[in-house]
Amino acid sequence: MLDPTKRFSNRVENYLKHRPRYPAAIIPLLESECGLTPETLVADIGSGTGFMTEMFLSHGNRVIGVEPNAEMRSAGERLLTKYPKFSSVNATAEATTLPDKSIDLIVAGQAFHWFDRQKTKIEFTRILKQDGWLVLVWNGFRVESSALVRGYQELLLSYGTDYKEVSREIEACDIETFFSPGKCRQARFDFKQVFDFEGLKGRLLSASYAPEQTDPRFDQMIDELQAVFEANKKDGTVDFDYETEVYYGQLANG
Repeated sequence: MLDPTKRFSNRVENYLKHRPRYPAAIIPLLESECGLTPETLVADIGSGTGFMTEMFLSHGNRVIGVEPNAEMRSAGERLLTKYPKFSSVNATAEATTLPDKSIDLIVAGQAFHWFDRQKTKIEFTRILKQDGWLVLVWNGFRVESSALVRGYQELLLSYGTDYKEVSREIEACDIETFFSPGKCRQARFDFKQVFDFEGLKGRLLSASYAPEQTDPRFDQMIDELQAVFEANKKDGTVDFDYETEVYYGQLANG
């Protein structure tokens, strides 16, 4: 499988334009469940283009974005330049370079499945304060919700370079074991994006497993995507449904 830290280097523009942000309801959840306040120091691990980071910055938090991919990190720094409480670190989940017992809340949005679990748990335990929290978030397709999303996934199964492997990686994260001997809780939120065809195409091409334009199958893939869009559009757009999963808990810091 492609080096996770390099996967999105040539996908940044489509990622910025067409990937979903995260439901605003995550913030009140963490306020009530994890004691989140504007004074909470947050480390966003695998911060990418800064979507998750911006949600906490808007809440008033100081956020350290940890991102090893130079292109994604640069895009995040540009997006978040207006926030004085943002700082950016060129590092990985397994070696964040952050000080011991310095972080109140670690968050990873759409990233945890790329981490080396054993090394990451050691590192997260090192940098979290004694009463710190860990929050893992994914935006997943609502495949059962519509013919559009089912057609989109079938396209990925047919053309994705390693979609099956990445999907298995996400499904096999074994989150409960990662938190053990601590416990984690889960919350789910439904939301959607509305796309015209160019937006749906950009959403597809933002994926690390989507074939690139040089791939001999590229044109056929786009033709099939167009057919999926045409079969499901209403007033020139389609609804793309998601279910956001949020796992939150405390590690045994010792």
